[in-house]
Amino acid sequence: MGIIFTKLWRLFNHQEHKVIIVGLDNAGKTTILYQFSMNEVVHTSPTIGSNVEEIVVNNTHFLMWDIGGQESLRSSWNTYYTNTEFVIVVVDSTDRERISVTREELYRMLGHEDLKKAGLLIFANKQDVKGCMTVAEISQSLQLTSVKDHQWHIQACCALTGEGLQEYIKWNSRLGHEWMESEHLSLQ
Repeated sequence: MGIIFTKLWRLFNHQEHKVIIVGLDNAGKTTILYQFSMNEVVHTSPTIGSNVEEIVVNNTHFLMWDIGGQESLRSSWNTYYTNTEFVIVVVDSTDRERISVTREELYRMLGHEDLKKAGLLIFANKQDVKGCMTVAEISQSLQLTSVKDHQWHIQACCALTGEGLQEYIKWNSRLGHEWMESEHLSLQ
């Protein structure tokens, strides 16, 4: 009885979604976070630990955690995974040398039990830079077609201008509705 009540409560009243934003250092995670929260570019410095902002879109609250991407911090990413519904991976489209590191971190994350039901959005950031990797190149390098257990989407963007970031809201809204429907179906 308690489980059904909890699911019903979440279905009708729980409109807050936990989102984590991860990626290697200098990918643009914090810039993206502040584009969402303030719709402007904010001067940032490397994130040590995390930043968190609550973003409200159409009465839906997103608690967005931007987690530092330096090599020494990546081993602690899993401390943020509990109750995460959506994962945003920010890829620096100009960083060809470390795309394999991004792929390793991505698959390590996707294998974690706490993220089994999380949706995945990959932002191919810095698309405004000449010679950057295309979305297709990044998708191939990350081997995204082999991701079968998570709904995922890859989106070109530029954190500095905000171009492509609104696709997140559309994707997340659609995925959120699908999640709500699946929660409803599992009650029966």
